[in-house]
Amino acid sequence: MIVTIDTRYRRLIVIIHDLVVTWLAVAAAFWLRFGDFVFLPEALPALVILATVVMAFAGIVYRYFSLYKAIWRFASTQDLFNIVRSVTVVAIAIVLIDFFTAPLYADRLIISRGTVAIYWVLQVLALGGSRLAYRHYRDWHTARRVERRGGRIPVLVLGEGVDADLAVRMLESDPRATLRAAGVLSNRFSDLGSSIRGVPVYGAMDELEKVVATLAEGGTKIRRIVLTPSALDRANNPEAVVTTAKRLDIEASRMQRISDVGHGGEIPRLQPVSIGDLLLRPAVEIDQSLLTAFISGKRVAVTGGGGSIGSEICQRVAKYGASELLIIDHSEPAIHETMVSLDFMDVSTNYEARICDIRDRRRIDRLFGEFSPEIVFHAAALKHVPYLERDWSEGVRTNVFGTVNVADAAVAAGAEDVVLISTDKAIQPISVLGATKRFAEIYCQALDADLSRNGGEAPRILAVRFGNVLGSSGSVVPRFRAQIERGGPVTVTHPEMVRYFMTVREAVDLVLTASAHGAATTDRDVAVYALNMGEQVKILELAETMIRLMGYEPHTEIPIHFTGPRPGERLQEVLFAPGEPMLDLGVDGILGAKPDFVPLDEMRSVLTELDAAVDDDDQGRIHTILQRCVKDFAVTTA
Repeated sequence: MIVTIDTRYRRLIVIIHDLVVTWLAVAAAFWLRFGDFVFLPEALPALVILATVVMAFAGIVYRYFSLYKAIWRFASTQDLFNIVRSVTVVAIAIVLIDFFTAPLYADRLIISRGTVAIYWVLQVLALGGSRLAYRHYRDWHTARRVERRGGRIPVLVLGEGVDADLAVRMLESDPRATLRAAGVLSNRFSDLGSSIRGVPVYGAMDELEKVVATLAEGGTKIRRIVLTPSALDRANNPEAVVTTAKRLDIEASRMQRISDVGHGGEIPRLQPVSIGDLLLRPAVEIDQSLLTAFISGKRVAVTGGGGSIGSEICQRVAKYGASELLIIDHSEPAIHETMVSLDFMDVSTNYEARICDIRDRRRIDRLFGEFSPEIVFHAAALKHVPYLERDWSEGVRTNVFGTVNVADAAVAAGAEDVVLISTDKAIQPISVLGATKRFAEIYCQALDADLSRNGGEAPRILAVRFGNVLGSSGSVVPRFRAQIERGGPVTVTHPEMVRYFMTVREAVDLVLTASAHGAATTDRDVAVYALNMGEQVKILELAETMIRLMGYEPHTEIPIHFTGPRPGERLQEVLFAPGEPMLDLGVDGILGAKPDFVPLDEMRSVLTELDAAVDDDDQGRIHTILQRCVKDFAVTTA
């Protein structure tokens, strides 16, 4: 039986333990070096004083090296390294104490270099050994519990080196888990024939079927495979592996990436393999410290906070330590879902949701005036191309005038950074969505330039573009899944149509990274950021992969029909216009472009005309007015 101790007392117990063993290590070092002499009346008082001084100083050093924060259950080589560093500092301090205070006790107690060396060894063993012994006990106790419960389901771990080691360790250390690692498949040649944490490496990943059959002959039936991030590398052909598993009636899961876990102290979990895991390039590593420095302690407002992008921004902002969060959306069910997701997170951010249509100028002015945001993420928008092609006026009211309202209200409320969430469809637009988002970008650039002329600490007004987000509202993935479940056909617009894709998490983390970079840039050379979306993915390939993932063969068991591009759609997207030279920002995953805008006075004049055209629902005038600022806007289809 393991006694559960309240978290409030765990650190106190660790502190007491470390201080006691430090005192004892000092005493033991002198005893081993000088024998019973140290306990004689002429030496014992000096020993007690010295051990107490060392203990007090060591407590400060241990705190500096975070020994009290580490969880003994997960003691690692990094913890041992911190112990070695801290004990080394204490040992050097003892040498210095001896140098400066030797005349006070030279006739009673001598600190020799040998004594310090013995102390160093004893102290490392005492601090490190106790932690490793506790971890070993907990691992043993967990194994006993599993045995009494009847064992775990055997699984194969797919991954290389450190990834495989982390997955095996995760499966071993969770007492609630129902899985155990029965073997590893790795494409790294050096891993073959070896074992990882006692689990044998049976072969390469493309040998899955053979290894499963061999293990079954020996009485071990594999019912699940666990793919690590290295196994999901496109070079390892994860789609074929998952398809093979599906054919063998083996469930496929993936281990969370460390960057997906966040800052709440969670450990990586197993999740279902998604279409994004198989099609997208490896996620860019995010500088977590940069985002924490940008967000921590700030008041943040998010418009469109009930949408797929907006809600993820809210969750990430809370994770990175915002002091207050204002969630704005016109949909009551949507912001309720975001609030529920935040309720399940262990964060210190104070958050509230307010119903507001960004087209209501007075309402957004009032909310921002009361909240005084320091950072504003403007994610609210109408974004479905086919609908906006029919209802131009609605697209302009939300995407143009809504953005103007948010940007102006944020500046008036004293915001330091305003970030417009834009789209790759804003470049050389052929749709109302693209044209309205590009118009919004131009207004934000004009406002940013106008504010910079006033000098002082002018706020930054930035735009961040990215392409399609898998799993977001309007994504083709849910539609394809529903069509496959009905037995087909799956409808694809054109066999050569390609799109950029990202996961919601990666898109939002890169948006925050771009925003942090823009906020720290004072020369305002960059006004638009574009996320490096990697290679464009064929929609046909996406559909075929989904069909295989669901256990069918494309074109035979599930037919695919081509419907032709819809109004406002083109075969491929671009991230920068020809007149927008890309800038290398030195930030992985992000590109930049210099400002390209119309002066603010002219923009406001255009807005007056545009407002009148929208009131009349005059599509021809709307197009003419938009084109005065968005000069490459063309109403054509692909």
